[in-house]
Amino acid sequence: MDLKRIESLFVQRREGHTLPQGLYTEQNSFDFDMTAIYGQSWLMAGLECELPKAGSYVSMMVGRWPVLITRDRQGEIRAFHNSCRHRGSMICAPGSGTAPKLVCPYHRWTYDLDGSLFAAGRMPDDFDKTEHGLKPVAIECISGTIFICLADTPPPIDDFREKLELYAAPHHLKDAKLAFQSVLVENANWKLVMENGRECYHCSTGHPELSKTFPVGMSKHFDSGHDERVIAFEKAMDAHGLPQTPVEGHWWQVARFALNEGCVSISSDGQHLSKKLMCEANGGDIGSMRWAVDPHCFVHCTADHVFMFSAMPVGPEETHVTGKWYVHKDAVEGVDYDVEKLAALWTVTNAEDKQLAENNQIGVLSPGYTPGPYSQEAEMLAQRFTDWYCDKGRAYIAAHANG
Repeated sequence: MDLKRIESLFVQRREGHTLPQGLYTEQNSFDFDMTAIYGQSWLMAGLECELPKAGSYVSMMVGRWPVLITRDRQGEIRAFHNSCRHRGSMICAPGSGTAPKLVCPYHRWTYDLDGSLFAAGRMPDDFDKTEHGLKPVAIECISGTIFICLADTPPPIDDFREKLELYAAPHHLKDAKLAFQSVLVENANWKLVMENGRECYHCSTGHPELSKTFPVGMSKHFDSGHDERVIAFEKAMDAHGLPQTPVEGHWWQVARFALNEGCVSISSDGQHLSKKLMCEANGGDIGSMRWAVDPHCFVHCTADHVFMFSAMPVGPEETHVTGKWYVHKDAVEGVDYDVEKLAALWTVTNAEDKQLAENNQIGVLSPGYTPGPYSQEAEMLAQRFTDWYCDKGRAYIAAHANG
């Protein structure tokens, strides 16, 4: 990895503009992003409900790196590098399941759910199993969510924890269940995917379905200005004890905002997609509580369901976008909700964004590409994302310049 090359690209970055071409296209930039950005950031893995009982596990990829999350016999949720301490094989294939022990498929080294090595056949008598447990990954469970960080020294998370606990509490995320999940392969750099996901400048024309319920004309932090309906919504949320004032840190944002008039959910018709609500305050008319975490995700919590978007880099021009839809754990499929209808709007929206991001990538590859200016009215969150990316990258270079 050539840090001097990356540093030169950051020097070229013009304030208020998109990134230099090489940061979107070069293998060296991808390698840097995995190490300095994804390898040093808190990443949302999902919700605790995906590990419903002792023995549950979730195997996921952070780019090209396998990570394993388990719920042990005491109910504690743990995370590990999904790499056998024998010869490095991936222990559990990507997906989820339940197992009393974790068994490597190669030579049957077996681990307990707390990561300790339980058995390793045909090893010498002086072999010390205690020295060969799975390597842990930092993990934080916050109000039913799961965050992991692969760094040896993760960045501070206490401020985000405090705010998310406050805003997420009314949504009872520990009482959710995963209803549907999808993975979309996008032939575009992950930063283009995320810039697209951080603005709605394109939404009125790019997402006609989403525009029916989602207030696409808002600016930073979903600010609608002095709209009387929005002011009334904010007062109603205050009256019901649902925090709505936008808050943010360097790598995160949390806010609650009103949906379009007559809409109580982000859905094709603006109505609830599940009869069993996650939050019953104000009759289920609570807008959307959105949080976003750099580098990779955003989440929308309406009264009836939760949608999570996560972008993981796989190559310089390939990103895997995972969508997860959650409903109340007691909601009955086919009675309280229909999976196809539940997933319909964001599935269409993600497919539209895939086309936009891939088209963006093709244009960025042009020898005529020059970084352009962000709209200060409509793209402030996209600029905020790339500003954060540059800050994070420069800090890593400064810390490793002599390494």
